[in-house]
Amino acid sequence: MTKTVAYLRVSSKEQNLARQYDEMKALGIEDKYIYEDKASGKDFDRVGYQYMKRALEKGDTLVIKSLDRLGRNQEQIKQEWQFFRDNEINVRVLDMPALNIDYSQKEIKDIFKMISNIVFEVMSFMAEDERNRIKQRQREGIISAKKAGKHLGRPQLNLNTLSKKQLETLKSNYQKWKTRQLTGTEFMNLLELKRNSFYKIVKEYEQTV
Repeated sequence: MTKTVAYLRVSSKEQNLARQYDEMKALGIEDKYIYEDKASGKDFDRVGYQYMKRALEKGDTLVIKSLDRLGRNQEQIKQEWQFFRDNEINVRVLDMPALNIDYSQKEIKDIFKMISNIVFEVMSFMAEDERNRIKQRQREGIISAKKAGKHLGRPQLNLNTLSKKQLETLKSNYQKWKTRQLTGTEFMNLLELKRNSFYKIVKEYEQTV
């Protein structure tokens, strides 16, 4: 007995799958046949996608919201698409019905297959192009930030970034540590700092006393 399977994807854990999920439920797809990932589309090494792929059998139907839900690498999308064709798995793309593969309609004319192939080439190119443009914007943003003297990544740790409590703890326990009434590990724990950060802060503090 054939089944209908859905695949949902967003690019990060912070994003929400609810909209895609609601669309699939509205189509009557059972929860046990809905697979999802919160991961980048740069490749197909995703847990949900791999489970979905293994669940598909000849005659089944895969439903996706749009082609870029599969991924954003054009060559890899083509390989996956060919896998569906080779295994006679129907594919339904909600946002682009012209891409749909339906092996139940044996009478489909070659002209419609040709149109589908053309649309697929365009859409897969656009999916990869969008990913490249996002990466380019990120690179440009990093370059601009560096030129403006902005620090990227985690805030640099120094005396000015310590909390009031940490500063008070540092001042009140520094001499105890220097006179070995307090071990380095104990002092680190009081300051809630890791070893490298601890010695960096202490060195900076010693320059002020």
